[in-house]
Amino acid sequence: MIRIGILTISDRASRGEYEDTSGAAIEGWLSLAIKSDWESLRRIVPDGIVPVQNALILLSDRDQADLILTTGGTGPAPRDLTPEAMQAVIKRELPGFGELMRRASLQSVPTAILSRQTAGVRGRTLIVNLPGKPASIKVCLEAVFPAIPYCLDLIGAARLETHPQVCRAFRPE
Repeated sequence: MIRIGILTISDRASRGEYEDTSGAAIEGWLSLAIKSDWESLRRIVPDGIVPVQNALILLSDRDQADLILTTGGTGPAPRDLTPEAMQAVIKRELPGFGELMRRASLQSVPTAILSRQTAGVRGRTLIVNLPGKPASIKVCLEAVFPAIPYCLDLIGAARLETHPQVCRAFRPE
């Protein structure tokens, strides 16, 4: 069974001031796209380097997540520090994920250039930073998810199969 961490980064959601619609959007999209048995490990933490860093380490090292999808904290605002927190815990950055997410998002919103999404690897865990808006999450997952199953294969994570009518995963022959 594949274990997927869904980490929402938001001061207000972590205080219970509003519902975590971003984490729910990720979980909903994954439930349509993933064919393999999988388990969701949902967490909510406030913005800032230390809370995000700690949550990523726990999800990766203790909870053995194969994939962690973060949402929120990728913009230019002072408290948007998700990429910095992720870079502090990964061993290798995969900038192509961010490049593709911005390109896909630019087709519908010109402010996508403000996004600082990226991805990286910690041990056998792939971490991908997604935007915070549910509509943008869908756009970004549709863009990058075809490469995620093969990336997980390459880093020694659990095998992930997708429903091809939702997401056609690419694995070279």
